[in-house]
Amino acid sequence: MSTPSTKTLDHIMHLTPPGSVDEVSRQFRDLGFHVLPGGTHAGGLTQNALVVLQDGAYLELVSFTHPASHYPSGSPERQQRDAIPWAWKEPGWIGYTFLGFSSTSVSELINARAKENKSGIRYDPEFDGGRERSDGKVLKILGRFRAAPFFCGDVTPREWRVPLDPPSNAEHPSGVLGIAYIRILVQDDDLSDVTADITSVIGGSPVSNTSRRVTWVLDTPSTDVAGGRPQLIISVPETEDERRTLEGRGEGIYEVAFLVSSGMKPGQSWTPYGKIVWLKE
Repeated sequence: MSTPSTKTLDHIMHLTPPGSVDEVSRQFRDLGFHVLPGGTHAGGLTQNALVVLQDGAYLELVSFTHPASHYPSGSPERQQRDAIPWAWKEPGWIGYTFLGFSSTSVSELINARAKENKSGIRYDPEFDGGRERSDGKVLKILGRFRAAPFFCGDVTPREWRVPLDPPSNAEHPSGVLGIAYIRILVQDDDLSDVTADITSVIGGSPVSNTSRRVTWVLDTPSTDVAGGRPQLIISVPETEDERRTLEGRGEGIYEVAFLVSSGMKPGQSWTPYGKIVWLKE
């Protein structure tokens, strides 16, 4: 039996302050994205909106329902909120998630690779999760956190979680078709270790590997989008702005690039908290 792929990009997460899903939805619409309502996650601590793309991946515009101070210190709700992996992250691009599976343990598969490769990454066992959509439908997933990237496998049909039907859901005024690349900044001294960790996760060597930048080619749930497959780029800072960002935010996503259709203007934009690059297909 063939080993399931562990390099299929499922979604990218963009965090904004508590209770701001409606506001960030408007901001992304102003950038030329078609934003769909998401729902409230199991436990009621976070909520989201979605931007689905023609390559089958999507953006999750997520925020906490309330600030941490809303919950009494030491209460079960406060402990659950504080345990969420991005509870202490600054707003902006905070993570990326690969597509998992409901019948095979991603954590066991990757941990075995990591042990063989002698890399440092380890995943905790899967846990049950999900959210209730705005229409009341409850979807269920198997999640894998505690390492980067996250994994999300569907127990209920993926189309419940990622509404690609009707196709107009993935049509955007900006001409966006799919993800071109995700670029992550790390410290110079960490590049080698991060490269080893991601190699264990993906299950294959990078397509390009220099002393300052390492690149892998990923899969997407739909592979028929013109312009090629998305790239995952791990690099050290190359500009003063990148150095300041790394110092202020720590290691993580610096920018997300989108493929746009012919005739659309390439360039750069910013959400209030993160950098966007537009690339022609």
